[in-house]
This record gives sequence, structure tokens and C-alpha cells, in this order.
Amino acid sequence: MKSLRRRLIFHFSIQFISLSIAIIILFFALFFLLLQHISNQELRRNYPAGVLEYLTTETVIEDNKAEIDEKWERILKEKQMWAQVVNYQGKVIEASNTSSSLPEQYSVGDILQIEENKKFRKYTVLTEIDNTYETPYVFMVGYVDKPLDILKNLVTTYSNEGKISEAKKNQLEEQLKSLNGTLQIINQNGHIIDTVGKPMKAKQYEPLEIISKKMAPGIYSTKTSVYTDPSTNYTWLLHLPKKKDKNQTLSVMEEYLLGFGIVGAIVLLITLTLSFWNGFRYGQPLFIFTSWLERMEQGNYEEVLTENERKKIFRKNGKVRIRYRLYKEVINAFYKMAEKLDTSEKEQAKLEKTREEWMTGISHDLRTPLSTIQGYGHLLESGQYHWSQAELEEMGQTIREKGEYMLHLIEDFSLAFQLKNNELHLAKETLEVNQLLAAITSKFIHDRTLQDYHFHFEPIMTQVEIEADRKWFERMMDNLIFNAIKHNPSGTTVTIHLSHSKDGLHIWIEDDGVGMDEDTMEQLFERYYRGTNTDERLEGVGLGMSIAKQIATLHGAIVNVHSQVEKGTIVDIHLPKS
Repeated sequence: MKSLRRRLIFHFSIQFISLSIAIIILFFALFFLLLQHISNQELRRNYPAGVLEYLTTETVIEDNKAEIDEKWERILKEKQMWAQVVNYQGKVIEASNTSSSLPEQYSVGDILQIEENKKFRKYTVLTEIDNTYETPYVFMVGYVDKPLDILKNLVTTYSNEGKISEAKKNQLEEQLKSLNGTLQIINQNGHIIDTVGKPMKAKQYEPLEIISKKMAPGIYSTKTSVYTDPSTNYTWLLHLPKKKDKNQTLSVMEEYLLGFGIVGAIVLLITLTLSFWNGFRYGQPLFIFTSWLERMEQGNYEEVLTENERKKIFRKNGKVRIRYRLYKEVINAFYKMAEKLDTSEKEQAKLEKTREEWMTGISHDLRTPLSTIQGYGHLLESGQYHWSQAELEEMGQTIREKGEYMLHLIEDFSLAFQLKNNELHLAKETLEVNQLLAAITSKFIHDRTLQDYHFHFEPIMTQVEIEADRKWFERMMDNLIFNAIKHNPSGTTVTIHLSHSKDGLHIWIEDDGVGMDEDTMEQLFERYYRGTNTDERLEGVGLGMSIAKQIATLHGAIVNVHSQVEKGTIVDIHLPKS
């Protein structure tokens, strides 16, 4: 789970850093867009002076050469204006949208005339000196001020001692109507003394109002041209409508607030979107895990995920989808836990079944010898009979044999229980096979109770060593040999021999007895299949072959049986090479 912890920390850190970077980039992008918007609005407000101001600021001069940006060339064409950059010697070093009538070299008189009259030939000219370089440069912006020309024409045509001629007033009215404009005449105090044309609300002008209309025409709905009659000091004002445009009516502060409000709204939207996305991404796996826990509560450990859930989490190639990859360790842990719980439950059921079998088997096998012992006990206790010494010895021998039988039976049941539940631990050591099997065979050869059977051991010519637990390996061989004795008549020959090949070591136990059929071979290692009774030898109690096979399995060996009826049996114990 350490990798999951690292992945979660890395994932959320990257997410937080990415979100922060995105918000910062968005903030600066919107901030610069806002500045650009405000600059454009300022340009509209202060047109045409604003054009000159921004043009001067954004034009770079190097090595007495200047280059006007394409953006300003486009704006100059749209506004029907021209621009020139003049160096210290009066030479034009850059021009945009100029006509052939404009000179490429200005004299001292030309510059002084332009600066004093703000006119050059038919153009109204605005100038600004840039002193940021070693030698100053003059930026000039010129345009044809048609409204001013119209106003001067009206003054020339309709003026009478600085006022409107009464005789021509109707004619002036018609001309202003065609222009959709208004003509006003004010005195030095700003009082309106005459108005012709479209009516306007203003009755008096404040001292700075007219200057504001000239310097920042963009904030007003009309274009105002001004002419002052030098003889009477009356000022003629011509108000003409502007072309339709999206006028900005907000203040700079309001625009800043609006911009920051937009940024905040977008950041909030991104945050909410990310929150919903995280909730969906990290919440859906939790619902799947909750469903699995509910199934686990019901004991359904095999179905970790339903078919639909599996399709959601895994691709067709078995890999976890990207959206669930963060929980890869959790999903694997769930599978392992489900497997362990399922195994644990099966082992518990197996243990219970084994315990029941153990109790059933031991109670069944103990009943017969206990009945015998109990019967002898009643006879001895009753006192109705007088027993001879020989009879008492016979009864004592029977009771002892039955007791030994029960002791071996309990030991075998305990061993079988341990083997079935993998509780028997081997103490392996290196053993030489020829010596080990020779000792085991010798034990049977010298057993006086087995004089009617014949035993042979055929050693291998080479020395072969195995890793085995001597006690339990010998117990396995004893059980297999006793099985050959128990189910065959007197005179049967049992031969133990070895073979060594590339696939490992083979131990063969052959007998020439009665053999067995297919059904018996298939169930030979099942407990109690061939049955026992207390008249048989103690070593055979119905568990021998089962115990032998489980001991062989613990040693990594494979036991195979080959037999035919009336042709004997061969037991092959195969120990593969490790």
C-alpha cells in the first residue's frame, strides 16, 4: 500500500499544481485581455490623440529606422489617418497610409507651422516628441477633419457679426437637417446664445466640458467640432452623430472590477467542475467496493466483481482502465483478500468435515475392541465362573491386544488428521536409498509373524541419496508393504527394487498375489475402503494407504498403482529430481 500512498500524494499534488498553474495562466491571460480592452476603450475615448499616444509608445526606433506595427497600419486605414516618424534632421524615416502630397523632408518652418496651427495643408496634424532616444523624434498623425471643414464653411456662409444670419437661418436649418446635426453658438461664459438643428438638452457649458469633448470624444455620443470667431469671441459648436459603435460606458475601475469578477467566476467554475469530476472519479470506485463488501458480508467471496463492474474496471486485454488505475493496488488487495477468505472458509469446512469423519471413524473402529474388553470385564466381575490360569492368561492377552489395537488406531487417526490439515512437519535429512530400503526389508524378513511371506530387496548399483524424514518415510514404506501382505494369501512374495532415470528415482513394491480390479485401484487410497477388523494385524486399520500417499505427497513423491486380478500388484513411488 506504500505505492498507493505515494501515487495518491503524487496524483493530488500534480492536480493541485496543475490547477494552480492553470488559474495563474488564466488570471494573467484575462488580465492582459482586460488591459488590452481598456487600452482599446481609452483609444476610442481619446481618439485621435489616443492613436498618437499609443503609436508613439509601441513603435521602436533602431539605427535611425522605425517600423510601425501592422496593427497600427490597419487602424490608421480604418480611421482614414496617416502617420509619419520624423528624425532630428526633419527627414521622414517611417510612414504609414500617407499620400504622395506629403513631403519626405520637413523644414524648420514646416515643423513650427504644424506645431502652432495643428494644420499642414488640408490635414489636421497632431504631434508628439519622443525624447527617450539620444536624439528626439517627432511622431505626426494627420487626418482630414471633415466636420471642422463643414463648420468653417457654415461660419463663412451663415455668420453675421459672429452670429447666425436671420435671413439664412431657414437655409441653415435645411442643411443641418440633412447632416442630422446641431449648431450652437456660445459666449465666453459658456451660455448658449443660439441653436439651430436637432435640439439638445444642454443650456450652458462648463469651463472644461468643451475641451473634454475635443480631447476625449470617445465618451460622447456626438462628434463636436469647435471654431472661435476671433472678432467676436463667439464659439461655434457643430454636433454631428457618430457612426454606430459599441460605446463603452463603464469607468476604468468598473472595468477592472468586471474583469476580476469574470476571472473569479471562471476560477469558481473550474473549481466546481474539478470537484464534481473528482467526486465522480473517486466516488464511483467506492460504490463498487461497497457492493463487494455487501457480497462479502453475505459470504459470497468468489464473486469479487460482477460482470458489469468488471467491464467498467478492466479493458478487454485485462488491464485496469485509466480512471481506476489509481486503485489498482486496492483492487488487487480485494482479490487477494477474497481469495484468502474463500480459502479460509473452505479450510474451515474441510476441518469440520475431517473432525466429523475422525469422530465417526474412531467411534466406529473403537466400538468392536471396546465391546470385547467390556465383555471380558463383565465375565470377570460377575464371579459366576472359576477361571483357570490358562484362561485368565488368554483373556489378559486378548484385552492387551485390543488395547494395543485401540492405541494404534488413535495414533493413526491423529496422524491422518494432521496430514489432511497440513499440520505434519517433516525433519528432512540426507539418506542413502539402498541402505534405507535394505533396513526396512530386513525388518519384515526377520518378523517371525510373517514367516509365511517372502521378502526380497534388489538394490541399485549406484549410490543414490534423497532428502527425506526417516521416521515418516519408513512409515510410508511399512504401510505399503503391509497392504501387500494383508490382502494376499500366505506364500506371497513381495519384492522391493529401485530404478534411477532422468526423470528421477522409482521405488517399486511388487507382489505376486491376487491383484485387484479397476474399482479397487481407483479407491485404494480412500480411508476404510477395503475395511478392517480387529482380527487383522494392528498395522492395518483402514487408514494405512491414505496415510502412505499423504506422506509421499509431503516428500514430493507420486504414487501409482498397477494391478490385474490374479496377476499381482505393483506400487510405483516416483521421486522426481528436485
